Amino acid sequence: MSETRRPIAATVVSWLMVGAGVFGLMRGLVGARTLWPIPTDLIWVVIVDLIGVVAGIFMLRGRNWARWLTLIWVGGHVVIVSIVMPQTILVHALIFGMIAYLMFRSDVLKYFRV
Repeated sequence: MSETRRPIAATVVSWLMVGAGVFGLMRGLVGARTLWPIPTDLIWVVIVDLIGVVAGIFMLRGRNWARWLTLIWVGGHVVIVSIVMPQTILVHALIFGMIAYLMFRSDVLKYFRV
C-alpha cells in the first residue's frame, strides 16, 4: 500500500470506476428479462462491471495493476462502442483520453510508485 497521499485525480477516477461498475450492474440486472436461466449476455455484463468495480476499489488502495486494468477497461469500452454505436466514439475516446492523462500525471505515478 502506498504511503503517499492519494492525488485527487486518482480518487476521482477510482470513484468513477466504482460508480460506472455499479451503475452497469444495476442497469444490466434491471434490464434482464429473466434471471433464470441466466442469459449469457447478463453473465458478461456482471463480469465486465465487476471488473470495473474491482479496478476502482484497488486504485483507491494504491495498486498499480488496478490503474492499468482501468485503462484497459475504459479502452475496451471505446472499442465496443465503436462497433455498437459508432456515432458516440468521439465522446468515449475523449473520456478515455482524459482518464489516461489523469492516470499518467506525475503525482499519480508517484502515488502508484511507478
